[in-house]
Amino acid sequence: MTSSSSSLRNNSEEVPQPQARFGLAIVRLTIGAMFVWVFFENRGKGLYTPSGYAGLINYYIQHDKAPAAWKAFMGVAASHAAIAAPMQGLTEISLGILLVLGLLTRPVAFVAFLLLASLWMSELGTSWIWELLVSVMAALAILVGRAGRTWGVDAVLARSWPSSPWF
Repeated sequence: MTSSSSSLRNNSEEVPQPQARFGLAIVRLTIGAMFVWVFFENRGKGLYTPSGYAGLINYYIQHDKAPAAWKAFMGVAASHAAIAAPMQGLTEISLGILLVLGLLTRPVAFVAFLLLASLWMSELGTSWIWELLVSVMAALAILVGRAGRTWGVDAVLARSWPSSPWF
């Protein structure tokens, strides 16, 4: 005998779980606000200028415990700081705004996951290991949980394109 909840899952229909949806939406808003806050904080510190960005990356290279291949990648970024610094700033503010709006949440959360994971790798040994790891996993949860479908623009878009993997 099949229960109604298992038949719902077999038909790929969503089971209403408002507490879980609300929780993921709160995480999405928090991570989005964090990116917006960090953008303005880093801008105030001059970290989106070529010299500020290169200085921070070179600090990581000298003091972190990241694998040599990752340090080589960071060295390339530092040597191209005139391009990398504003790109990082634009990425961070864009991720923050899109997450707060709940727009294209799944691809945005994937990019946030990759960015936060790269920052976590860059900071290995220079800060508390859990400092960014929790944010990395929160971005992954936002991606998996389709957090933009609650209190976000993605909810409106999902009504028009219900089978889309983007939101």
